[in-house]
Amino acid sequence: MEVLFELLLEFNSAEDPCERTYEKLQIVTLRILIFLLFDCKNYTVYWLEMGTSSSSLHELQDNKYLQQFSGKESISPNDPFWNQLLSFTFAPPHSCADCRLLEDSIRPMLDTLLNSNPISGNVAALIKVFLIHSSELKAAVQCENKVFIWQAYNSLFILRCILKYFIETLGEEGTLKQLEDTQENRSDPSNASEPEKLLEAVINALFEIIVDISLDSKTYAITVEAVHSLIVLLSVQMFSTRPAHESVVYSVIMEGKCAIHSLLLIKTLLQYYSNQDMCPHCITAVEGGSIIAGLASGLWNVLTLNYAGKNSPKDVSSFTVLANQSLLLLLTLVNHCTNDKEMKNPYRAALFSFKNSNSTSESNSTNDITAFKFDYDMLFKTLCSTLKDDQTALLTYLLLHQNPNFRHYVIYSSEIYMFVLPLLKLLYNAPDKNSHLIYMTLIILLILSEEEYFDKHVHAFKLRNISWYSERILSEISLGSMIVLILIRTIQYNMTRMHDKYLHTNCLAALANMSAHIQNLHTYVCDKFISLLENMGKRYVRIIDQSKPVSQTTDDELLPSDLMQDLSVLDEVLRMLLEILNSSLTFQLRNNINLLYTILYKKSIFSMFRSNPIFQDIMQNLDIVLAFFSPNLESIEQSVSVLEVTEIIKSVSLQWSKEKMKKLPELKFKYVEEGQPEDFFIPYLWSVVFHSSDIYWDSKNILIFNPYKPT
Repeated sequence: MEVLFELLLEFNSAEDPCERTYEKLQIVTLRILIFLLFDCKNYTVYWLEMGTSSSSLHELQDNKYLQQFSGKESISPNDPFWNQLLSFTFAPPHSCADCRLLEDSIRPMLDTLLNSNPISGNVAALIKVFLIHSSELKAAVQCENKVFIWQAYNSLFILRCILKYFIETLGEEGTLKQLEDTQENRSDPSNASEPEKLLEAVINALFEIIVDISLDSKTYAITVEAVHSLIVLLSVQMFSTRPAHESVVYSVIMEGKCAIHSLLLIKTLLQYYSNQDMCPHCITAVEGGSIIAGLASGLWNVLTLNYAGKNSPKDVSSFTVLANQSLLLLLTLVNHCTNDKEMKNPYRAALFSFKNSNSTSESNSTNDITAFKFDYDMLFKTLCSTLKDDQTALLTYLLLHQNPNFRHYVIYSSEIYMFVLPLLKLLYNAPDKNSHLIYMTLIILLILSEEEYFDKHVHAFKLRNISWYSERILSEISLGSMIVLILIRTIQYNMTRMHDKYLHTNCLAALANMSAHIQNLHTYVCDKFISLLENMGKRYVRIIDQSKPVSQTTDDELLPSDLMQDLSVLDEVLRMLLEILNSSLTFQLRNNINLLYTILYKKSIFSMFRSNPIFQDIMQNLDIVLAFFSPNLESIEQSVSVLEVTEIIKSVSLQWSKEKMKKLPELKFKYVEEGQPEDFFIPYLWSVVFHSSDIYWDSKNILIFNPYKPT
């Protein structure tokens, strides 16, 4: 048995991974499998002795290799000890719960390492071991050397756990001190290496793993681990109130030699997100199959790092780990250091400038070395299918707001309905979503509504049987009508429950942008619009009555200051709704017979606005419309059907001239990002990473957001 493991360790320690031929790996593997067939129990015990694998988490703290590593004795990067330490088969964690169990198990070791590492310098030695493995990784992949990939993964996994613990416990400055190479400093003080240089080497190696190593079942796990490790390093921001441009980690990433990878890194992360590749599934033995097949499955789990098949099939996102984590890393890179005056962010520039690889336009055919090309079709379809969470909404917002090429592609897409419907569904389910996600969704719709082409053409798309809209069966409705319906519903929800001025302002701005192009509004939507106007108007009148001096305020009533605040909000909402109605009739009266019918049917509600000086200027045009159409309907018998009345209105509308109405400027609103966007986006982003990544974060030292409050 000892001979077998000596062969395996000798195989792993060869200087050139290509020397460890695939045939030799097969021979060693076959010997182990044969031995397993005859003495599985003894093999398992021996494996636990040789490596740091453990049959249970609580045994990790007693592992002799981990104890030696965390002790005060220095271990050279060339010591055979590392082969033994890295030859473990411990299945990596695949969820926050798994991560927490693991961290609780190794906490005593990490506490010891925190105190002993300044003496031993073993963390710096581990980094050098990882750098050696990473430098040979590409060759190992080409040679299909799975064992070498496995050890490279193990070194990175251990390093990530340690760095995360240091960052959470010590912050960035304390972590950098732990990276000092005390072994090198003692042996050759004149050649002492700075922690920043070691940090830069690690980050550069992680970048190269992501951009240079081809992705397949053998490299999937180490690629995910590289992404995780970068997120952990960037998390120094989560435990600090200093701006990112003052951070050493961010300075290295933004301005160091790592920055040369910016274009390719952003492209690769976008590719991983767009591909939505599933975790590679391990080979499984058919029930009742041979023992050899089952043993082969177990070994395959070891060599492929056991990364597949750990999650419930009901949780689809758990199978696209690399896509999910790549998106979080991309967002983290582009949302920090956004002020060019302080520090340029090449990753942000890369995301905002990439072009369509499928386009044949002259502007895209130029050889622009500052921008990469990407398949817009694939990215668009992925966004459409995953637009249900904060991170996808954030990416969508960034692309539409800052990348004019992609925004143009989306606006003119013949499948725009696939993009808009998930946004509307998010708003429809607003009570179950966090406020930040609702904000982002509304901003995206506002950005879309700024484009006249979008406002015109959304009414041409016919939707059928919207299953998630449960308040009424909508057998057929235009996309434009659906947008108006959901925005009206969101305003109503906000006015009755959330009372968020920012939210209804964005809703009204999007409606206002669309108002001059609204056509053939669905009858149900017309009813909802006028009902909202009526309900808000009645509430407005009621508050005015309550705020009169003769009214005595009781404990159960609102205070005068609250009344005035409500009155101000309602004043703004009502005026905007009337302006939207006025705009629709001014520019599209003949194309909105259903809306005209509803206005005439409910004309009595406008008296409350007509008598109020605040709304009289807007009511002038509405009164002109009512005065023109009402006489033609007064003589109609009550037994006439709705369809017949509609036909009469349509006939009368042919005699209508919009010159009768007072000309008002077309309503146009544009989204403008606030002066200090990082104040909103960075805490929001890290709260998303905290709740959405597979990484467990110790929340007690988080400074930039409240981890106990949902995003």
